Amino acid sequence: MKQLHVTVEFGGGTELLLAPPHAKTHELTLPWNEGKGGTKRPDVRALVDYIKQNLITEREELFVEGDNVRPGILVLINDSDWELEGEMDYVLQDKDHVVFISTLHGG
Repeated sequence: MKQLHVTVEFGGGTELLLAPPHAKTHELTLPWNEGKGGTKRPDVRALVDYIKQNLITEREELFVEGDNVRPGILVLINDSDWELEGEMDYVLQDKDHVVFISTLHGG
């Protein structure tokens, strides 16, 4: 099974949803699924699911809504707005850098 290495950063409060010590930067290794149709690299959808299953310890509804990243969280892929990259359908490349920043603030 092949693996993909991705750096993921959290900011603007999203890091508080993660297990203590609430590290802002994580080096992740994601598996590639290999099947009859060839190798399928993980996309952002797979990354978000991995984060939800392995890094978020509570209140996942503050990070995801349905099967998407919650509105109000800015997502950057290699310093580019994910809307320009295909959002959840963006196929991750080895050494990609993905950032999640909450733009929502209480008052």
